[in-house]
Amino acid sequence: MVIAAFEGWNDAGSSASSAVEQIATEWDAREVKSLDVDTFHDFQVNRPVISTDTDGNRTLSWPATTVSVTASPNRGRRVVLVQGVEPSMRWREYCRQVLDVVEELGASTLVCVGALLADVPHTRPIPVQTSSDDPRVQALLDVEASEYEGPTGITGVLTHLASERGLHALNVWAAVPHYVAQPPSPKATLALLTALEELLGEPVPMGELSEDAKAWQDGVDELANEDPEVAEYVRQLEQAKDTVELPEASGDAIAREFEKYLRRRDSGH
Repeated sequence: MVIAAFEGWNDAGSSASSAVEQIATEWDAREVKSLDVDTFHDFQVNRPVISTDTDGNRTLSWPATTVSVTASPNRGRRVVLVQGVEPSMRWREYCRQVLDVVEELGASTLVCVGALLADVPHTRPIPVQTSSDDPRVQALLDVEASEYEGPTGITGVLTHLASERGLHALNVWAAVPHYVAQPPSPKATLALLTALEELLGEPVPMGELSEDAKAWQDGVDELANEDPEVAEYVRQLEQAKDTVELPEASGDAIAREFEKYLRRRDSGH
């Protein structure tokens, strides 16, 4: 399985890129390929960053796309991770190079992870949608095709071209509250990782994400309560969300959540 995320347009609150980075860190992913940054980036759009390391040395970091390989600790399943910044140009060539590496590594399934800003309340679970235009994936995972039509990011292009090559391709997207768009968004990252656990078939260590998500929500609560208009807007979003999702409080939904809890408990995470 390949899991890919790209900073930029597809990555509200940096939640998608943070989710893939969490997997790479916790599972000790090893980099096997890096794409040439000069070919795909306009450095006036995605500028290099100067920083100082722990030894006091000045370093220069360029936008990059890396491909790493790891193995899931419980099942030993090989997982390929693609991490990068959405390119500024030559998207078809960029996707061709990424997919060539994916096929060389023998992967047959591509999962693109993204996040968008939406009218959702920060006080409720972050909505995550899994979709695929591949009938085989739809039947296997019981997911639907995306109904979105309009401008797309690199994740949309990459999954489309992957499907044309015969790969199983799907998208996992989180909806981040638009009124707290600035990164980080740990609650959205946590929601994406939970969805990815379902696809991977085993838990991913979350580290301090649960605590970070609670602190994030508490902080947004404080800010909202200081502004009556924002507080009222959040209440309206809560009412709309609760009304739409009322049918979800079913026995099947509760059973799914209990199964997730048991898997995490049995694995020790």
